[in-house]
Amino acid sequence: MQHTQHYRIEYLFHGKPRWFYVCAKQMDNAEAWHWAAVDAGVADIPKYRSDRAIKLSKPKAERLGIDAVTWKPA
Repeated sequence: MQHTQHYRIEYLFHGKPRWFYVCAKQMDNAEAWHWAAVDAGVADIPKYRSDRAIKLSKPKAERLGIDAVTWKPA
């Protein structure tokens, strides 16, 4: 089993600051943008762990009101 780590993701949603923690095996900018979209309610997560998640891209997330996504280990 691969080690997971906790991350804090901060972003703006329609100009309002939001943040949350997520536990993941790896994190990069693309993952952070996707998780911000999930937290904002504009992207879906799979029902089962074995299902593949469709990642929301940064340009699409920006069109939906997400901006200034940053992340760091918690």
